[in-house]
Amino acid sequence: MTVETIGGTAGWQLDYAFPPPPEFARQANIRDPEIYDRAAADFEKFWADFAAELDWMQPWHRILEWNPPHAKWFLGGKLNVSVNCVDRHLKTHPDKVAILWEGEPGDMRTLTFRQLHKEVNQFAAALHSIGVSKGDRVTIYMPMVPEAVIAMLACTRIGAMHSVVFGGFSADSLRERTNDCGAKVVLTADGYWRRGNIVPLKKTTDEALTGCPTVEKVVVLRRIGEQASITMQPGRDIWWHELVASAPAEYPPEPMDSEDPLYVLYTSGSTGKPKGILHTTGGYLTGVYATTKMVFDLKPNDIYWCTADVGWVTGHSYVVYGPLANGATVVMYEGSPDWSRDGKPCQDRFWDIIERHKVTILYTAPTLIRASMKWGEEPPARHDLSSLRLLGTVGEPINPEAWLWYHKNIGHERCPIVDTWWQTETGAIMISPLPGITTTRPGSATKPLPGIFADVVDEQGNSLPPGQKGILVITKPWPSMLRTLWGDDERYKQVYWSRYPGRYFPGDGAMRDADGNFWLLGRVDDILLVAGHNISTMEMESVLVEHPAVAEAAVIGKAHEIKGQAPVAFVIVRQQYAPQDAAAAERLRQELKEFVAKKLGAICRPDDVILTADLPKTRSGKIMRRLLRDIAEGRVLGDTTTLADPTVVANLRKKYEGTEA
Repeated sequence: MTVETIGGTAGWQLDYAFPPPPEFARQANIRDPEIYDRAAADFEKFWADFAAELDWMQPWHRILEWNPPHAKWFLGGKLNVSVNCVDRHLKTHPDKVAILWEGEPGDMRTLTFRQLHKEVNQFAAALHSIGVSKGDRVTIYMPMVPEAVIAMLACTRIGAMHSVVFGGFSADSLRERTNDCGAKVVLTADGYWRRGNIVPLKKTTDEALTGCPTVEKVVVLRRIGEQASITMQPGRDIWWHELVASAPAEYPPEPMDSEDPLYVLYTSGSTGKPKGILHTTGGYLTGVYATTKMVFDLKPNDIYWCTADVGWVTGHSYVVYGPLANGATVVMYEGSPDWSRDGKPCQDRFWDIIERHKVTILYTAPTLIRASMKWGEEPPARHDLSSLRLLGTVGEPINPEAWLWYHKNIGHERCPIVDTWWQTETGAIMISPLPGITTTRPGSATKPLPGIFADVVDEQGNSLPPGQKGILVITKPWPSMLRTLWGDDERYKQVYWSRYPGRYFPGDGAMRDADGNFWLLGRVDDILLVAGHNISTMEMESVLVEHPAVAEAAVIGKAHEIKGQAPVAFVIVRQQYAPQDAAAAERLRQELKEFVAKKLGAICRPDDVILTADLPKTRSGKIMRRLLRDIAEGRVLGDTTTLADPTVVANLRKKYEGTEA
């Protein structure tokens, strides 16, 4: 095996190819390579054929209206998402398990499609009874429990928009997102389990709602019980179980126009203000239905597990809407991958779940795979993983070494791997192998899916030949694309469409090889990709300067063997707060880490905080983050001729390397 280095990045194993295993290819749902040509010949018809497999209350009269940068798909069509994810399966397999759930302490529940139908209807009726109707916004701030899925589907049944906020986010983050969308109701829980500890969701919700004037009601799920020690506010807070106790078992689904809003989901923005990504009904559901079917090769007896939280878009598209629209059995797990059922640290919880539940398809993040590599081969080797037939990765580019480890130790060299590229904004997978026909290469997401059209261009928008690194663009509209940013269409136009008019700019670098495979190179803007999640450097910097000790801050991402990227903060301390000794400096560093975590959530906690007297800036005053990344990653420093004070870099490197007190 030859390991070739491209552009200074080691580990591009360009001659290491894996064709589909013959037995898998013979039984694959998609076996005809001409699917790409058929989609290219008429991409509107290609997507319309998938849309026609859904249940529509009223047919569309036009497939696509494209007025760049605004798209409308399946114009005039009406449907309901909950009907397509639940009701229609009652005709063919009502008693098939829809959700197979396991809590961190080992408690388990299963919901058949018949049971899920009853729960969704009852909760839809319950929401309607407290004033939720079509067009209202509902914030969902919940753990990974079946009720989170029930809540999402109940909103779609009514025609209300949901805004799911990841349960690990802080009160400030919850408040900002709730206010931005103007939510009427918040759904939460008393808490949930994480590494044996209780995460106090209700307490965080109470703190957030001190500044949320649009919220009228809070519905609280009892997950923990008396240990949670929560306070219920009379007139505002309602227990979930009490609300649904008298709700009817049927609630009529609301006919939704294909372009009616389905949900808003917030992602980090380079200006520091989170962006409310707006997805609509018909196009989004078509996109996730089709890509789940194509990429994961779903069969009727599959046990499918996407390990993402529903607070992220991966959870929306590939825990909830895509798999359930396909009638799949979906595994959900509440807790941490390194915590056992008997309440002790472990390194094999995921492999234990796969063995016990006979999981056949696993879709997880490179972060988990790299952590498992660090833990070694022995933990997965203790478990029978022979039920697995397909593996997938999501959230960030996977390095070839992790890909090969996954292939060998989890797939036992017989499972195809689908390395997928997509975003919150795209709604569904865009670049990925089709496991029955694609020859995969470790580290490459391979080719755009049929019906998706991508290019690699230079700064001026000119297509680049194979082997040259550039910027990824999408050249034609697709059904699941975001329609706008909630309340800010001008920002939508500016962020995604102004750089290359008529082409979508996702903010990622890429390269194509001679075979047309795409290699994703990470972000080209001021967004970090930490454990598969977008983190805004501007947002972190804004929080740091709120601290009284901080005069100025610059945040960059350094390479991290587990997370992919880790935030590092370079901070100028105000003179009156300057630490007098090493112990005081360490206390301040820890205080700043916790300050960011409290404001933005634990995932944003900086790995390092470097206290400095100055930052490297150009003569025009721009912070040179490239040099900070060089310092953090120990590289030889590049050109510093444009710096106002070149000695700043040398001093910073000394401080970072610990050669100066």
